[in-house]
Amino acid sequence: MNNPIDVPGIRIITVSGRIASGSTTLAKHLAKHLGWKHMEGGEIFWEAVRNKLGLDPKDTNLRPDEEDLLFEAKQKDILKNQKHLVLESKLAAFCAQDLADVFKVGVVCSDKEGQDQAQIRIDRLVNREEVSVEEAKEEVVEREINDLAKWRKLYAADDVQWVYWDKKYYDLMVNSFSHNQEESLELVLDALKIK
Repeated sequence: MNNPIDVPGIRIITVSGRIASGSTTLAKHLAKHLGWKHMEGGEIFWEAVRNKLGLDPKDTNLRPDEEDLLFEAKQKDILKNQKHLVLESKLAAFCAQDLADVFKVGVVCSDKEGQDQAQIRIDRLVNREEVSVEEAKEEVVEREINDLAKWRKLYAADDVQWVYWDKKYYDLMVNSFSHNQEESLELVLDALKIK
């Protein structure tokens, strides 16, 4: 990237969110604004694994655990060694918990009562991917259930309350239900004290 903007004390920004919450859009806009590299962990790693094993994206439960552990090890290496990077992946903030020079952004799509707006996320997926409502529902609902079951087993001692979008893992939470794309970007830039 040409002339990346330095953010004092921050090497990497992670963006994590539920499926179709707006995390990809935010991560891309943030990387472009800062002149940083954007890396989408899922696309880089899971696509190869899915192709190798012949799995659909929703089939997290069929993926061998060692593939998840390998990905998390690679992700932790990136988090410890890279600079000027916006890393987008569901578990990026969880993996960066102990890294003070990583700014962690969580993206949700929730109403005023804190209820997830799954139907909005499904609609976004239908429009973005041009898939049927049923396919989008499978992706948003079934894949999330499978992801959580696997990660609770691997990282949370089967705690049924554990979720990667828990605000305790993040420096900033952005709600795409109440903020549009531009407002979401502004929230992050304000938090980083960047104009």
